[in-house]
Amino acid sequence: MRHTLRETWSGLRRNLAMTIAVIVTMAVSLSLLGAGAMTALEVNLAKSSLYNQVEISVFLCTENTQGGRCEEGKGTTAAQRDQIQQTLEANPEVSEVTYESKEVAFEEFQRVFADSPVVDSRTAEDMQDSFRVKLVNPENYAGVVSEAKGLQGVQAVQDLHTVLDPMFKWLSALQWATLTMSALLLLAGALQIGNTIRMAAFTRRREIGIMRLVGASNIYILLPFLLESLVAGLIGIGVAAAALTAGYWFVIVQNAQTSITAIPWIGWGDLATAILVIAAVGVALAVIPTLLATRKYLRI
Repeated sequence: MRHTLRETWSGLRRNLAMTIAVIVTMAVSLSLLGAGAMTALEVNLAKSSLYNQVEISVFLCTENTQGGRCEEGKGTTAAQRDQIQQTLEANPEVSEVTYESKEVAFEEFQRVFADSPVVDSRTAEDMQDSFRVKLVNPENYAGVVSEAKGLQGVQAVQDLHTVLDPMFKWLSALQWATLTMSALLLLAGALQIGNTIRMAAFTRRREIGIMRLVGASNIYILLPFLLESLVAGLIGIGVAAAALTAGYWFVIVQNAQTSITAIPWIGWGDLATAILVIAAVGVALAVIPTLLATRKYLRI
């Protein structure tokens, strides 16, 4: 064991520059991988929360509205309103339909614009009554929207998916860009580790040959090289874990959670999951290239 540790230390000192390069590359790539994993967790959490809160608003015609399925100068009749409600409730994708009268809409208008001069510019008769529709699966909204737009007496159908979908599309693109950069850097790290170990094995090829002649086992010969790559890998994992923890604390805990309360944020458990992921990847990245780089000398 003393020989193994001595050889490991000697190898680290001999290839110090390459070892530092490996540590930096692994730290950066694993940090990006962890950031990508945390971004994916946050996107899924925010998407689930926001989509579950999304309602489809089906606005009915008034005498002053145009467009949609309105007749000029006529509002939605009681019969049309009942038909709209029955059609929406019969849709299997709809979980709940709530009618909002003009009076209720006017009260909400007064509450929202209480401190604005606009509040005196409208009356209850200027408001549109509507149906608020909740879905069984908020992501399956297209069919309900299409059906509602075709009903007589419907002036417009509004849903937040037109706003949320592009936002989550860009967040997903950012997530994949981060993961792609991480994958490229991880590949560079694996090549660096393999090259470093290959050079170390080539430098000690005579010693390895003598050890094989005297009956040393492959694991005994391999262990110093494996420890070299593991030391570099563990340091890189530690730096990446510290960077992720610092980023989570300063970006999310200290800022995002206090300034943006409309969406839920990932917790310490999610951070721990991301760290476990980068730890597993980091260890694999240290071990596999080492085994591949030394098999020529060990004939495994």
